[in-house]
Amino acid sequence: MRQLISFIKKEFIQFFRDPKMLALSIIVPLFQLIILGYAANLDVEDIPTLICDRDNTQVSREYVDSFTKTGYFDVKKRVHNIQNIDKYIDRGEVSFVLIVENGFERKIKKGASPEVAAIIDGSDSNTATIGLNFSSMINKDFVKKILKKRTSLMKNIKYGQIEPVVRIEYNQNLESRNFMVPGILGLLLLIITMVVTSLAIVKEKERGTLEQVMVTPIKGWQMILGKLIPFTIIGIIDIFLVIGATIFIFGIPLKGSLLLIFFLTLVYLISTLGLGLFVSTISQTQQQAMLTSVFFIITPMVFLSGFIFPISNMPKIVQWITYIFPLRYFLVIIRSIFLRGVGLKVLWDQILMLFGLGIIIFAVSNIRFTKRAD
Repeated sequence: MRQLISFIKKEFIQFFRDPKMLALSIIVPLFQLIILGYAANLDVEDIPTLICDRDNTQVSREYVDSFTKTGYFDVKKRVHNIQNIDKYIDRGEVSFVLIVENGFERKIKKGASPEVAAIIDGSDSNTATIGLNFSSMINKDFVKKILKKRTSLMKNIKYGQIEPVVRIEYNQNLESRNFMVPGILGLLLLIITMVVTSLAIVKEKERGTLEQVMVTPIKGWQMILGKLIPFTIIGIIDIFLVIGATIFIFGIPLKGSLLLIFFLTLVYLISTLGLGLFVSTISQTQQQAMLTSVFFIITPMVFLSGFIFPISNMPKIVQWITYIFPLRYFLVIIRSIFLRGVGLKVLWDQILMLFGLGIIIFAVSNIRFTKRAD
């Protein structure tokens, strides 16, 4: 019993002597609990909305107001022409489009059904489903309350019912796997290339073989490339495996360019490999490398990149934090190409952010690794 107590004391002393392990075990989980507690919100609010009120009458404006006053829909655009409406959905600027056709007020007063259309971006099935349910409830509430009030004032007028025509784009069946599976590619590449890279380098530190390599005539950049190229090849193999499984196993059609996905995934690998290299420079053991990767990088990226929870639902300060995560941009890119079939013309801003962030991460990691090697 005395030996067991002594051993436990030794483990505590060793634990408190390592500031990194202390921070990873106590401080970081508390910090993540606070941040992720606000970010982990599945409630859908402020759905980006485009309004096209072609009737522009008192009744049509009341109908549109019934959407905007609920808090469920955040009007980003108001147009009067239905042409080129799809471009706003393609760019990801809006997720819900409400179209009120000409003659809305006139048909209601005649007892006919006016023409109303709702276009929903189905690439995010959760938001699309909730938005569809919200619009249905608002329609019913408008008919029961607002029109009923008007008939009480004008008893000789018979009002018609509103029967909107709904069109769901990109994911007609509203299957959540169509939204989640393409994003898994980014998550898998992050885990495999970053974690394996950091563990492989730290493992050599522990064994002392890294120091032996450093005393050879090999140059620093050659050492870095020699470490990263094998994991890049592994990442490329994973690209084709995941895309193949997405298409042939899950039955999710690829609407965009496979070549574009491949090229932009290589751009994404600059960030993941750079992160793996960076983790190896701040870790002395494989255990530290694994915990650092999980607590500081993987977990925040999963919750704050839009992989599970919509970024638009997070508090503003958390939304600003998400801009530092490469996975945020890659998820927008991979889902847009896969589900919407868009190209460089629409995604250029996301690509530039991903590339710029990758260069910064890789440069910082390279400098740290080179200094430690020297």
